[in-house]
Amino acid sequence: MAVVPATAQTIRRAAQTLRDGGVVAFPTETVYGLAALALDAHAAARIFEIKERPSFDPLIVHVSDEDMLALVAREISPEARALMRRFWPGALTIVLPRADAVPGIVTAGLPTVAVRMPSHPVALALLRETGAPIAAPSANRFGGLTPTRAQHVEKMLGQRVECILDAGPTQLGVESTIVRLDPRPALLRPGAIAAEEIEAIVGPLERNVDERGAPLAPGRLAHHYAPATPLRVVASAGVPPAERHGSGYLAFQHAPQGYAAVRVLSPSGDLGDAAARLFDLLHELDALGLERIDAEPVPERGLGLAIMDRLRRAAA
Repeated sequence: MAVVPATAQTIRRAAQTLRDGGVVAFPTETVYGLAALALDAHAAARIFEIKERPSFDPLIVHVSDEDMLALVAREISPEARALMRRFWPGALTIVLPRADAVPGIVTAGLPTVAVRMPSHPVALALLRETGAPIAAPSANRFGGLTPTRAQHVEKMLGQRVECILDAGPTQLGVESTIVRLDPRPALLRPGAIAAEEIEAIVGPLERNVDERGAPLAPGRLAHHYAPATPLRVVASAGVPPAERHGSGYLAFQHAPQGYAAVRVLSPSGDLGDAAARLFDLLHELDALGLERIDAEPVPERGLGLAIMDRLRRAAA
């Protein structure tokens, strides 16, 4: 495995690796992804092997244009078209009827497929150079902290990946928002695009969708996005001083006293900054050998919904 700067030459080599059935890690505007050809069942199976990911958890398929979209989605509703016009390329994943060419392993046997068009220039260049849709979950071991830097991928996946394209830290820092439109609009995963922005186009989104079985979209399992260090969601005011020694604290705006280590998401209280720094700071705290990480709740509005979703799943 090699971590290489993302250049035109290394992107061409990575695309050839994908066409040969290999797996590479690459940056998107949200997080680093682990890519394989979406229409090649054997290549997609390697993602599950590398991540140690259960086969009932579907993957997101990435496309660069309408031609690629037509290969993976059977039909596009007017509501889906409206969301694509507003948010693509970008951090919105839309669940669509699956085309026959998409292997069942990519969709976990579901009749739908989760699709998005990334906006990161390296991701788009890799897609165009490969010339085919790419299946790409986050480039980490299943259930672990999401990678927002190439070094996070290298640390978590070791020698399992043929190539890691390094383009520095990701811009948004949390995964894409996932929505389903049929039978009615629903928020399946809060993410880098606020639910309120989506609702301005398609109307109210159903929340707390009852799946009763296998997940309808990635990132829906109760325990996910977790550091190796035990984590709980709690405000520092509720933690006695004796419990702070040896522990770390992930603060929203203000650093409390008495903890062995403290990281602040956004001194200004900006939820966008907090989302972008969330996993980076959790990686830092996780590397310190602490007894526990206490994470302060943030306001559940806008991107705060995505932050709290990740923290609750990490603490589950």
